[in-house]
Amino acid sequence: MKKLNKTNPKTKVALFAGATALMALAPQTHAQSSVDALINRLEQKGILTVDEAKDLKTENAMDSTNDFSAALNQKFTIPDWVNNYKLYGDFRGRFDDISAGNPAFVERIRYRYRLRVGLQVNMKDNMQVGLRLGSGDSAAAGSVTTQTGNPLSNNSTMQDNATKKFLYVDAAYAKWTAINDNKLTAAITVGKMDQPFTFTPMVFDGDWTPEGAAIQNVYKINASHAIALNGGVFVLDEESKLARDPVMYGGQITLNSTWTPHIDTSVGFGALNIVSRSQLATNNVPTINQGNTRTAAGRLMANYNPVIADASLTYKFDSFPLYTGTFPIRFAAEAMENPGAPSASNKGLWAGITLGKSGKKGLWDLNYRYEYLEADAWYDQVVDDDPVAFYQAAPTPGATSSGAFGGTNFKGHLVKANYSLTDSLTLSVTCLVDELIAKSPAGSQSDATRFFVDLMWKF
Repeated sequence: MKKLNKTNPKTKVALFAGATALMALAPQTHAQSSVDALINRLEQKGILTVDEAKDLKTENAMDSTNDFSAALNQKFTIPDWVNNYKLYGDFRGRFDDISAGNPAFVERIRYRYRLRVGLQVNMKDNMQVGLRLGSGDSAAAGSVTTQTGNPLSNNSTMQDNATKKFLYVDAAYAKWTAINDNKLTAAITVGKMDQPFTFTPMVFDGDWTPEGAAIQNVYKINASHAIALNGGVFVLDEESKLARDPVMYGGQITLNSTWTPHIDTSVGFGALNIVSRSQLATNNVPTINQGNTRTAAGRLMANYNPVIADASLTYKFDSFPLYTGTFPIRFAAEAMENPGAPSASNKGLWAGITLGKSGKKGLWDLNYRYEYLEADAWYDQVVDDDPVAFYQAAPTPGATSSGAFGGTNFKGHLVKANYSLTDSLTLSVTCLVDELIAKSPAGSQSDATRFFVDLMWKF
């Protein structure tokens, strides 16, 4: 085969045109390395000389600095009213172990993963549309189909001979920020959304994405103080043969203050209410958690209209051993009481401390919290499902088995450590030790320990 040399410029132009075409078809982050690999291959086969290969690599490096958004715009027509797109997400691998002191409980070990991928479209006139897909196991219960996802988790369990797994709509919403100035921000969101409230997991599981409408307002009193007012109405189920579906209403007001460069505080008050609760029977909706008092038919016996108060204090040290930058220590507490339930089972308390803050390479945090949540302090299907306790007997009428469940009617401790190995990768170790407040059956041993080891990549 005849080797090309510098006296053959037409061939050189053709080769580089072909390499450039490959670069245009590939994502910008990988284009340069792909073209360089092609040039190296041509050099190895003797088609290009060393100097020609070097020149082509230099030209490729210069072309690769073009803005990715400009290249994207050439391939996909973006409407005039769209400002930009944002692609984001995370992947988490988890070791999940549950053990209990009761001899009737068999230790459970699961290997799980969670994938979430989202697209956020920002438009003119302060409009935004978002979509997020998430993995997850099905949450069949009663008449709920096997295609229904777990409302409290995006975890997929490694099982069933590596069967294909489900991918669900985790969020789908439209948001309009009607007011956005130096004093007031007011936004309205409709659809399936992230939590508009700032309650702790004692009230809402962090993975619960409610469906309905919400309004979020922030008024800046001055440079140091701001008032946040959040409200929402969310559909809990749809019953085709009934005029009134179960719906949740809620509101929360919070005062956030910065007193000095070292001290921040937050004080809040909120109230929630569920109407048509009788339709939330165990055969109508996924039953993930346990704890609420129910009839023999699985219907809720108490009303759920709790009032909630919360407060936090953050102090930032200028430095701390084995930590880079200012070191925050945060104390937080939350109390809840539900007047719609008997006083013997209508209260909740959450208190904790966080040292440090992970999220950037080399940073870490340590967390501790104590939680005490009585059976009917709040609706058990929306609270955190991570703390579990052991029911030796079926926990409530309508439940099908015994086992370790999250929900209400438990008390216990959490210890968690996070360390960011890189800006995108964080290692977490979590230990939860909990037991039932009212044993099932009475006098049985109900304590359970749950242990997580997580690796999470964010992008």
